[in-house]
Amino acid sequence: MGSRPTERSPDSRTLKEGLDQVREETVSVLVVDDDDTMRHILEMRLRKWGFRVLLAADAREAVELVRTGDPALVLSDVVMPDMSGIELVRELKGSDPDRPIVLITAHGTVEMAVEAIKSGAVDFLTKPLNYPNLRAVLDQARRDRETVSRSRELSTDLAETKGFGPFIGLSPQMKEVYEVLKGLAESDASVLIHGESGTGKELVARTIHELSSRRPGPFVAVNAAAIPGELMESQVFGHEKGAFTGASGEGVGCFELADGGTLFLDEISEMPLQLQPKLLRVLDEARFRRVGGTREISVDTRTLSATNRDPRESVRDGHLREDLYYRLNVLSLRLPPLRERDGDVSLLAHCFLEHFGEKHGVSSPVMREETLEMLERYRWPGNVRELRNVVERATILARGGWIEPSHLPPYIRHPDDSQMDQLVVTPGFTAAEVEKQLILQTLDETGDNKAEAARRLGLNVKTIRNKLKSYGIER
Repeated sequence: MGSRPTERSPDSRTLKEGLDQVREETVSVLVVDDDDTMRHILEMRLRKWGFRVLLAADAREAVELVRTGDPALVLSDVVMPDMSGIELVRELKGSDPDRPIVLITAHGTVEMAVEAIKSGAVDFLTKPLNYPNLRAVLDQARRDRETVSRSRELSTDLAETKGFGPFIGLSPQMKEVYEVLKGLAESDASVLIHGESGTGKELVARTIHELSSRRPGPFVAVNAAAIPGELMESQVFGHEKGAFTGASGEGVGCFELADGGTLFLDEISEMPLQLQPKLLRVLDEARFRRVGGTREISVDTRTLSATNRDPRESVRDGHLREDLYYRLNVLSLRLPPLRERDGDVSLLAHCFLEHFGEKHGVSSPVMREETLEMLERYRWPGNVRELRNVVERATILARGGWIEPSHLPPYIRHPDDSQMDQLVVTPGFTAAEVEKQLILQTLDETGDNKAEAARRLGLNVKTIRNKLKSYGIER
C-alpha cells in the first residue's frame, strides 16, 4: 500500500500553497476503515491536502502499521469487525498517548461520542463527512502534536541547560546578568540590586550568598516595606529587655542573626528615614547598639540591598539618603524586566508548567500555541512572579487538559480593552472615591501587584496596603 505521488501542475498553485504542501508532506495519516470505497475516498482527499497516507482495512492491521510506520495522526472508523475504533484508541494510546486519533462513524450517538473522547480521541465526526471541518480537525491535531513534540524537546534541553544556578533564561539580557553575578559572588562588598517587582531580586541575593565564601553562614532576608516603621529598628538591630512596652525579653536583630553570613535588605528605599543614619553607621563600622542598649555589638555581615525603584530617583525624592545610597551601591546589578528578556517567556512558562503539573498532580500539561503567543505578547508588569502565578492558575483550571487561552486571565486575553485604560468619573464623586477607584483599577491592571501599582501611582507600597485596609478589602 505504498503512497502514490500527487500529479499537479506547478502553475495551478500559488507559492504559499506550494510551501504549505512541502511542510505538510512529512505528516503521515493512517486511515482505518473496513469500507474500501470510504478508505480510498479519504486517501484521495488527504493526499490532495498534502498529507502522506497509510491505509488499514481493520484495527489489527492498523496496530501493525502504527508499529512499523509511526503515523503522526490516525483517522479511524468506529464500527469495524473484531475491534472497534474506540477499542483501537485505547490500544494505541497505550504506546503513544500523544498521537492524535480522530474517530468517524455513520451511527453516532451522544453516548458514543462521550465514550470516544473519554478513551482519548481528540475528536468525533459523523458521516457524511463535512470535509472542510475534517481538514480543520486534522490541521489542529497536527499542530497539537507538533506543540507536544516541541514541549518534549524543550524539556530535554532544559534538563541539560536552562540558565544559571536557580535562574531560568537564555536571553542575551540574562546572560549578561549571569556574568555580573559571578563577579559579585567573588567580592565581599555591598551590592545594590535594582529591578522591578517580581524580577527575582531576592533570588539574586541568595545566589550571590550561595556562590560566595560566606555560604556556610546564614542568609537573612528583611523586607523593609513589610515591617511597620515603629518595629523596624528592633527588627534590624534587636532590643534589650524593657526597651519598650511589651519587650519582656531581649530580642536579637537581623544583623546579629546574619553574623558570619549575608543580610539582604529588600525594598531599602522604604526604610524609615530616621533609621537610615544608624544603618549607615553599621555599614561603615560593623558595630551597633540594640534598642535600649548601651553595649556595642560587633558583627561580620555582608549587606546586600534591593529596590524596585530607580535608586537615584529615590535619592532625589527624599526616600533614600544620598550617603547611604553611595555606601550600599559599592557594586550594583540591574535586573531586566521580563518584557526585555527575548525568548525567556516561553522557557519560563514551560518550566512552571512542569513544576505545577507535578505539584497539582497533572500529567504533562501542554500549552496551545495560541496560548503561548498571548503570554509572549503580554507586557508582564509583575514580571516572573506574575507569570508564575498565571501559569499555576491555568494549570489548575485546565484540569489535566490542554492549556487554552480561556484559562488565562481576561487582562492577558484582552490587553487592549479600552476599559483598562479609562477611569470613569462622574460629577458628584468625592476625591476619596476617585482615589479608591484609581487604586483598585491600577491593581486590576497589574494583576494585584502592589509594588507595580505603587510605582505607577507614585505612592509607596505601605500606602497601598493602608488604603486597602481602610476600604476593608483584601487582595
